[in-house]
Amino acid sequence: MSPTPKNTLGSVLPNFRPTIKRKHLRKYSWLPDVFRLKGSIISNIFGPVLTITIFATAVAYADHKGHAVALTNSIVPMLSVVVGLILVFRNGTSYDRYWEGRKCFGAMCSNVRNLSRLIWVQVAVPPTDEQPAFAKGKTPTTEVTAHQLHRRKKEALQLCLAFVYATKHYLRGEDGINWDDYKGVLPQSFIRDELGYNTQHTTPGGTYAATSMASSVAGMNGKSVETLSRPDATKRVKAKRSKHDVAKPSSSTPLLSGAHHTVDFHALGDDCSMPLPLVIGHEITRILFAFRREGFLETVGPAGTNAMTGLVQSMTDQMSSMERIANTPIPISYGIHLKQCVTFYLFVLPLTLVKELGWSMIPLVTLAAFTFMGIEGIAHEIEDPFGFDIGDLPLDRYAHDLREEVEYMIHRLPEGGEGGHGYDDGEGDD
Repeated sequence: MSPTPKNTLGSVLPNFRPTIKRKHLRKYSWLPDVFRLKGSIISNIFGPVLTITIFATAVAYADHKGHAVALTNSIVPMLSVVVGLILVFRNGTSYDRYWEGRKCFGAMCSNVRNLSRLIWVQVAVPPTDEQPAFAKGKTPTTEVTAHQLHRRKKEALQLCLAFVYATKHYLRGEDGINWDDYKGVLPQSFIRDELGYNTQHTTPGGTYAATSMASSVAGMNGKSVETLSRPDATKRVKAKRSKHDVAKPSSSTPLLSGAHHTVDFHALGDDCSMPLPLVIGHEITRILFAFRREGFLETVGPAGTNAMTGLVQSMTDQMSSMERIANTPIPISYGIHLKQCVTFYLFVLPLTLVKELGWSMIPLVTLAAFTFMGIEGIAHEIEDPFGFDIGDLPLDRYAHDLREEVEYMIHRLPEGGEGGHGYDDGEGDD
């Protein structure tokens, strides 16, 4: 039997047809990005730049006809320094907000990863084997089966994941829970439990409202609360609500089907409200407290419980930091003054260059307008990194990746507490 011939370089090269794509070409050339329109700021500044170009053309035409429109060139250097300093400060401040938002969201995702892992491994049914002779306390017992605890731990991990999704929607000012990415994430028991969640708001800046469930309505027939429009921004100050503001029943929210409850605003106060991420954080803390009280955290003791609680607190802190970025825009007076200075500079520039350059000053002025207005446009776009612009943070992708990790943990990774005897005697390490 003849040996199989080896692949030679000549036999391989004819079949090798490399395809040079744009992402590969960027490693060696700037041209793909130079001529790229998607993701650039050109569409936002095209109108203002065109206006400056038309004005420069009019100045060149007037000078060509012999009109005295030229100004002294001594004013341009003074204005260029001032405008440049303002633009640098503006761009730096906006990028600081962008980078801080990314750090906070990343830290929140890291806390969710750690908390999910600790719950999945450290929460376990108390050991049932005989208490050893050196034990100083009682071995806790429970009637909860391992399967029941598994389901409760799964819901706890889903709530940890739902905290990230709720924060994402909260930062974008998206009220209510009728969003597609909540399906399979927000546990049904969370909605049908002792807490009722009102998705009603009365102003464009309304946020999530969560209040205690007070009464039951027999005529709803399992239908859901009406979906709300998306508000423009997240606000902490809300208009007062009343019982008349409760939305009509609707079947557009499958997550609320079967929840035959509503909210009595009159009994709770007209201005009761809480963002949904905080309600989820409250529920996670209640779950951890129940795990500790029922003996499911005996192997880690109070220190392990405090570590989990600290992660929930850190998640809330990161959410509050991102809320501060979303609710604190750049002062409007600063933005107005910057645009006025840039506009004044660009309208003066053709008058100072037309005497020396004539018609050739038009492309130079257009390039200057494109540069200065582009820097201000980029700063305006990235100052709020939680929106839907192409340059904003991809929060949907971050949340989706985290969801894949949590689901992999639930379905693939083993739980802890199997085959070991251990408990906390309340006295620490002796």
